[in-house]
Amino acid sequence: MKKRILITGGAGNIGGSLSRRLVLDNDNHITIVDNLLTGSTDNLPDKKYTNWRYINSNVNDYSDISPIITSGSFDIIFHYAALVGVHRTLAHPKMVLDDIDGLKNIMSLAKNTGVKRVLFSSSSEIYGEPVEIPQVEATTPLNSRLPYAIVKNVAEAFCKAYHLEYNLNYTIFRFFNTYGPLQSNDFVMSRFIRQALGNKNITIHGTGEQTRTFCFIDDNLDATLLAMNEDHWLNDVVNIGSDVEISVVDLAKKIIELTSSKSNIVHIEAREEGDMTRRQPDISKMRHVLKRDLISLDKGIMLTVDSIVTRQRSS
Repeated sequence: MKKRILITGGAGNIGGSLSRRLVLDNDNHITIVDNLLTGSTDNLPDKKYTNWRYINSNVNDYSDISPIITSGSFDIIFHYAALVGVHRTLAHPKMVLDDIDGLKNIMSLAKNTGVKRVLFSSSSEIYGEPVEIPQVEATTPLNSRLPYAIVKNVAEAFCKAYHLEYNLNYTIFRFFNTYGPLQSNDFVMSRFIRQALGNKNITIHGTGEQTRTFCFIDDNLDATLLAMNEDHWLNDVVNIGSDVEISVVDLAKKIIELTSSKSNIVHIEAREEGDMTRRQPDISKMRHVLKRDLISLDKGIMLTVDSIVTRQRSS
């Protein structure tokens, strides 16, 4: 069955990876929208596939995105466009808040053009400093003052409100640190790997005792595409991530070991904000749908390393 699909933020890490996966099915017709503020055209699908197009557009500008959606007859919208990266979101809080306009544009245009479902990329940041571990979807304490977390919380409320008011279906993905070959250096995993491959110092804010979980991109894509194709988590919220917790300093040590790097670990000043002490989601809903084990951290790191090295050699 043919699907017309719009991906906003489709030149980013997750959006670009999603685009590359979706074009493999000729029944999917993909429109990718990205203003390249944090994305890259290098992340777009191979031009040998003819079932996709890319449009440079700012989702936060109604006059920019409106003609694309009104003429697109989309069945599905993946709304992944957002200002991302800890440093960038802390440095530009007003730009983060502007993403509320993008969400409003997507939802209003979707309900007026017959879109069947909006799949939205929320974030682990919505949990703020955890009040319980593991973090479950039913618990959403907004105890973070950061604009990024506030915007994601507001966006989730919009999804739920548009369903109640206009019967527009949604699925909310709360992403926990998804990494892979297309991830930029704005994120801890990709930064550590590239520093290790270059035998450069691996820099850690503070002691590095703060913990995170890391989800390889294939696990993310398998879960989100099952959600689209089999109507999992319809009008619901789901954590998408790994539940294997590791400290940031231990992650750096692991990457040094796996890459046989000569890098040293250097501790720099801790961030004043934006560095929560722990992250560990309850992913029982995700596991139930995947019906398989997640890719191990070691394997995911090496798959990412191999891809980065291959791209460096060919460039």
